[in-house]
Amino acid sequence: MSDGLIAKDQLRLFIERIERLEEEKKGIADDIREVYSEAKGQGYDPKIMRQIVRLRKMQPNDRMEMEAILETYKSALGLE
Repeated sequence: MSDGLIAKDQLRLFIERIERLEEEKKGIADDIREVYSEAKGQGYDPKIMRQIVRLRKMQPNDRMEMEAILETYKSALGLE
């Protein structure tokens, strides 16, 4: 088997793996949207829930720093 054929087969396998993963990612995104929709049906605000999910992903120190800066900006703009 030539190196060119091996490289083509390897490339095809990489592409097929990526395509499978992209399909799985789409399925997971659909599942997440469904959960937000269910929560909205129970009276929760999906926008706020998304913000909470983002905050929970952050390191505590990063979150505290962001919140302190946000408070500073809000105060400077009279939003307190």
